[in-house]
Amino acid sequence: MTTLHLELLRHGETEQGGGLRGSLDDALTDKGWEQMRQAVLARGPWDRLVSSPLQRCARFATELGERLGLPVELERDLQELHFGAWEGQSAAALMETDAEALGRFWSDPYGFTPPDGEPVSRFDERVLAAVGRLQERHAGERVLLISHGGVMKLLLARARGLPREQLLQVEVAHGAMFALQVSADGQLREAP
Repeated sequence: MTTLHLELLRHGETEQGGGLRGSLDDALTDKGWEQMRQAVLARGPWDRLVSSPLQRCARFATELGERLGLPVELERDLQELHFGAWEGQSAAALMETDAEALGRFWSDPYGFTPPDGEPVSRFDERVLAAVGRLQERHAGERVLLISHGGVMKLLLARARGLPREQLLQVEVAHGAMFALQVSADGQLREAP
C-alpha cells in the first residue's frame, strides 16, 4: 500500500483582503507573494506541484515550478468553496446583514448552505475525489498542493478526525503549510 505524501500550502494575502473570497479570482499582494515564498524555504523536495487554477494559487505554483524545474498540474476540483451571495463579503459585514444565517453556517457548515452557494457536502465530495485521483496517479511521490483555506480546513479536519461541526474551527493562516499522508484507501493522516 503506497502512500502519497501531500504538503498543503495556503495562498497568501490577496488584493481584495479577507472575507469569503470563494471563486473570486483575486491576485496576491506583494505581502502574499512573500508569505508563500517564505513558507516553501527549506521545504521539499517535491516531485510535482498541484494547484487550484485560481490565480492566487496558480501564479505562485507556476513561478515555483519554473524555479524548481517541476511539473505543475491545475486541478479545478481543489478550488475554494463557492459562497454564493456571500462571495466577497466579510464576516463583519454579514453579521450586520445576515447574522442568523452566518451563525447557522459557522455552527453547522454541512447543515446550512449560504444563499446560492455550494453545499459543503458537495465541496467535501469534490475535494476528496480530487485527492483520491492524486493518490492514484502519484502514490509514492511528494506533492505540494497549493490551495485555499477551505480546502485545507476540510483535509485537516478529516485527518484529525474532527466532527463535521468543527470544520470551520480549523485554523489555516495565509501562507500556512501542513503535511498529510494519503493512503491507498483514501485515509488521511497528518504528518509531522
